[in-house]
Amino acid sequence: MNDIDTIYYNDFGIAFQWKKNLGKDFKKVQLVFKDTGMYLTPNELVCFSSKVNDTLDDLCVCYDCQNKETCRSYLLQTPLGQLSFAMTYPELEKIKDLISGTIFQLRLDNFLENEAIDLS
Repeated sequence: MNDIDTIYYNDFGIAFQWKKNLGKDFKKVQLVFKDTGMYLTPNELVCFSSKVNDTLDDLCVCYDCQNKETCRSYLLQTPLGQLSFAMTYPELEKIKDLISGTIFQLRLDNFLENEAIDLS
C-alpha cells in the first residue's frame, strides 16, 4: 500500500492513484471494485458517474420480484465503449458512492492545492 495514494473507498471498492515515482500516469485514477480494475482519467470518471446516474434514473424495478436484491438485471455502461457491467441495484448504489466520493475528494484536493498556491 506504500505505492498508492488512496483517494476514497467503501465496502464495494477503492479508488487510488499510483505514486509519481512508479512510472505510471499518476494523474489517472485506478478504480477497483468486484474483481475489476479500471484506469481512468478524471474526465472519464465524471463520465462514468453520469452513466451510473443515467442507469439509476432509468431503472425498471420489479416491485413484486423476490430476487430484486440479487438480480443482475441492470446493465451499466462505462466510459470505455466496449465495456459494460451487469449489476444488482445495491451494487449500483455502492458504485455511485465510490465514484461520487472519489470525484468529491479529487475536487477538494485540487481546490486546497490551488488555495495553498495562491496564499504563498
